[in-house]
Amino acid sequence: MSGLYVLGAKQRDLLLRREEEWNLYEKALILHLDTESGKVRKCFEYRSPAEARASENSSMVFKSGTLVGDLLYTCTSTEVLIFRLPQFHLLHYVSLPCFNDLHHVTPASDGSLIAAVTGLDMVAKFTLEGELIATWNVLGEDPWSRFSRTTDYRKIESTKPHKSHPNFVFELDGKTWVTRFRQRDAVCLDDSSLRINIASQFPHDGLVWCGGIYFTSVDARIVIANPQSLQVERVIDLNPIDSQQALLGWCRGLLPLDRCKMWVGFTRIRKTRFQENVLWVKHALREGMREKPTHVALYDIIGMRRLQEFDLEAHGMNTIFSIFPALPDAPDSA
Repeated sequence: MSGLYVLGAKQRDLLLRREEEWNLYEKALILHLDTESGKVRKCFEYRSPAEARASENSSMVFKSGTLVGDLLYTCTSTEVLIFRLPQFHLLHYVSLPCFNDLHHVTPASDGSLIAAVTGLDMVAKFTLEGELIATWNVLGEDPWSRFSRTTDYRKIESTKPHKSHPNFVFELDGKTWVTRFRQRDAVCLDDSSLRINIASQFPHDGLVWCGGIYFTSVDARIVIANPQSLQVERVIDLNPIDSQQALLGWCRGLLPLDRCKMWVGFTRIRKTRFQENVLWVKHALREGMREKPTHVALYDIIGMRRLQEFDLEAHGMNTIFSIFPALPDAPDSA
């Protein structure tokens, strides 16, 4: 593999203003990284239509997605988009009134789609045509006890603070699972007795790969759980690789290449009024530490070495959600 797709967004030029995440990003962005030459190019950018956002200043970000063959499933805060690669031809588009702060979408084994509707503390299952099949509140409550079935949540900038903040969905043995940020775990929505305790810090991701389930935690750790025992078997702390001299950033986005090498995404830490989300930074900061820009890095998790790194801020990307292997360009592509 000689290329990567990295999904995220470009930040607005804020000058001296401070914005929250729901107004921070001016366009969703996908970059292509050539891991052999080191070249980086923009391969797709996107702005949501007015009917799918709350205001002119609403953030537009490609959140976490799923790559299956040449089909890329991704989402903005209020939309699900399915592209055929490498041309980024839009095949399907779904935007439902219950979509608020979507964080991840993936195809389900029955041909439907499942998404983490983070703003409603919910997971939704729906068809390509936009028919809502099922909803789960990730805390086991009635999905509509705190929210209205008749409200268009696409027109509401934020519902924070969230009770759970679900952020990644996956299937395991035919059952639907979700990672829960605040509860620091992953739970089965079809059987509440099934749970993976991630404990160390707030989790993201949840890749079922090569006999394990791979999570990231915001403080730069990779957590590997056993899908049979549902126990964490290994935690890899990436911080010592930088000799504790750099604050790596908000860790989110993971692409295992093999059992040794993994690409990991990091977003520069920014100030927010939701200070409970970044309390871990206070424990990580040490005198003389520098703050690293938004970047992706390739790690050898056996030898505990960083093998390669791309600074993405120089190429207009200020937040990262997903990393995927790039497909070869079509013969007529630029």
